[in-house]
Amino acid sequence: MSSRYSLNQATTKYWPLEEVVAASAKAGLSWIGLWREPIQEYGVDKAARLVEDAGLKVSSLCRSGFFTSTDAAERKAKIEDNRRAIDEAATVGTSVLILVSGGLPTGSRDLDGARAMVRDGLAELAPYAEERGVKLGVEALHPMFCSDRCVVSSLSGALDLAEQFPASQVGVIVDAYHLWWDADIYRQIERAGERILSYQVSDWVVPLPEDTLLGRGMMGDGSIELRRLREACDAAGYDGPVEVEIFDQKLWDAPGQEVFDLALERYQEHVA
Repeated sequence: MSSRYSLNQATTKYWPLEEVVAASAKAGLSWIGLWREPIQEYGVDKAARLVEDAGLKVSSLCRSGFFTSTDAAERKAKIEDNRRAIDEAATVGTSVLILVSGGLPTGSRDLDGARAMVRDGLAELAPYAEERGVKLGVEALHPMFCSDRCVVSSLSGALDLAEQFPASQVGVIVDAYHLWWDADIYRQIERAGERILSYQVSDWVVPLPEDTLLGRGMMGDGSIELRRLREACDAAGYDGPVEVEIFDQKLWDAPGQEVFDLALERYQEHVA
């Protein structure tokens, strides 16, 4: 089952890309998850060569989206940045670009309008993405992030958007941290079927830190039935990589190799 394991580099935020790639290759892994900002800083073409030379494949590129704005010029700029993200995904050789929709525009309470902006953004980008061999993965975030980060707050809502487009263009991301609480999650995973583009794991720990964005824990330290969710994705037809994506300041501050080893161990214990 470790053949499906992928460490998203956000889990070891301060560990240089060369070292993450080297550790993944040394461990005999097949996959690595990349993040836009660090590969831009490193050089996208250079990062692509680094990963390929190590014998790895890129499970996904995080992240783009953020479609919600009431300013026409800003919306246009966001679309152009998303086109660049699609190009970056194609360059590093992944077929999955993960999208976070964006929160409510400043001063707005129009949730339906914000979600319509997400739909319109997908409509503008999906054909271009397909031409580049990239699928757009709509990621729902926990409802606590609805106002400021992501107006798509459930897998059902993500599927309602994705199903307006061909499965060859738009799918969904199943992130355990954001979706585990939903009483309807297993039915929605079954509904998602071939549209599942990634299963991402971390754990829900209590108490949450003051900065809830950094509230993800190491697998096994929290409340989520991670293996059950993985088995549900498998039953729905998903057989792709499983990404470990953890935002935790304590892990970011720890030695990269230590976090890498612990994550792989916990994956085997609680997910595989």
